Amino acid sequence: MRRHLDTHYDAVIVGARVAGAATALLLARAGLRVLVVERSAARSDTTSTHALMRAGVMQLRRWGVLERIAAAGTPAIRKTTFHYGDEAIEVAIKDRDGVGALYAPRRFVLDAELAQAAAESGAHVRFGTAFTGVLRDAQSRVCGVRVVDGLGVVRRVEAGLVIGADGARSSVARAVGAAVQHEGQHAGAVLYGYWRGLDLDGTHWHYGHGVAAGAIPTNDGEACVFAALRPARYEVRRGTGADALFGEVLAETSPRLAQAVSRATRTGNLHPFAGRPGFIRQSFGPGWALVGDAGCFKDPITAHGMTDALRDAELLAAAAVRGTDADLAAYQAERDTFAVQFLELSDAVASLDWDFDQVKVLHFRLSKLMNLECDRVRTFGTDLRMVPAGADGGTPGRMAS
Repeated sequence: MRRHLDTHYDAVIVGARVAGAATALLLARAGLRVLVVERSAARSDTTSTHALMRAGVMQLRRWGVLERIAAAGTPAIRKTTFHYGDEAIEVAIKDRDGVGALYAPRRFVLDAELAQAAAESGAHVRFGTAFTGVLRDAQSRVCGVRVVDGLGVVRRVEAGLVIGADGARSSVARAVGAAVQHEGQHAGAVLYGYWRGLDLDGTHWHYGHGVAAGAIPTNDGEACVFAALRPARYEVRRGTGADALFGEVLAETSPRLAQAVSRATRTGNLHPFAGRPGFIRQSFGPGWALVGDAGCFKDPITAHGMTDALRDAELLAAAAVRGTDADLAAYQAERDTFAVQFLELSDAVASLDWDFDQVKVLHFRLSKLMNLECDRVRTFGTDLRMVPAGADGGTPGRMAS
């Protein structure tokens, strides 16, 4: 990670997690001067479902990041099973597009590898540095940011484009007045933690009556296990303790999974998420753009947030390289062709107000939409052409427009 901080960049990205680090990686490889600021420390954790869908894995492989994630001990997932009460439907992960497995990395692995790859590609990545506001020119166009580092030093940094990749509670979105254009009606509360000794044969997604749960293999031989319930029940019962509520919901959803978890060893505390409705924000304007959860947040029950972030990072990077406001408008329009449908489907699943036949239909529709997403991701890369290392005398692996 570079130590110095210049005063002008082609793009400043606020947030160095999945969406921000991926966007920085692509812009730096396209030859843009990029600064990324992240208020958290390097390799810090964050709330996540961890699961990557095929489209996201395809992108990570093409960028050369997937092998780094696998080398960090992220297990290959070759089967996923959907449990509807007593019925189990197994789905093998087929080898397509050079991808024969899915992955569910911890965020301190995925985020860090993307940020490191961005830095190696020429981006300036600064952790422990917080965004405090945008700069505007005489025409009120966003033209940079104010940031403060861990020592309290405030700096003004000019930029051709300011990108908010700072999560659902985005400070950049507030600063630019990004309006919510679509909003979900439902939100699921979730309790999750990590266990060793579950011996999973892939991911398992369980659905009950008004509840859901899942077990996802991740790094260090651990599995992320979650239990989802309606927010009203969560609020009423949260005072009884997270462990008791988690065990109750897990046993209602899948007694078999609950028994396996009781025999396994938990590492650390349970993590609560009270839930919030999904939304889609206006994600471009004069001199600014949003990506990832800053622009579009969905209930985590469909575990598609990280894949959304990677897809949209590449859409935004291509638009930013072309460089006009019309290109940014086109970025948002294409993002919304997926975002609106994923939001509506995730919202319906998050309602927990369905029977097994109904949720199967929702999952079938999600599967069809993800296939369309893969079709689109296969076309990526034509706007940002990889130049062999040293071919232009520049940074190895740099891209050219």
